[in-house]
Amino acid sequence: MSNKTYTISELAKEFDVTTRAIRLYEESGLLAPERDGSRRIYHEKDRVRLRLTLRGKRIGFTLAEVKDMFDLYDSKPIDGEKKQILYLLDIMEQRLETLKLQREELELAVVDIESVCERARETLTELDAKE
Repeated sequence: MSNKTYTISELAKEFDVTTRAIRLYEESGLLAPERDGSRRIYHEKDRVRLRLTLRGKRIGFTLAEVKDMFDLYDSKPIDGEKKQILYLLDIMEQRLETLKLQREELELAVVDIESVCERARETLTELDAKE
């Protein structure tokens, strides 16, 4: 593993997030930078965790769910990885089902909106013909 360290500003720029968001992730127990007085020193592990946290958020995980996965990984008993994968699979399947339902609802909404737009255009055409 790399010995490279990062400042909070470097990570914020790399991942296009605010330093405030990174501090929130730290307060949530997702990141654990080293401290040099008030200065935070982030290591590669923190960088990877930030990337995974942002990915988890993007696909709908709560910060608590991301932390649960990190905690399972960190506990590292023999079956820790298996528990982590089972947990991930369960959460992902739930999220996938939610997204599929939302997609169906969106598709129905699109059809409804298209129908309303079509009817509005027809009405405008009829009104224009009467003028």
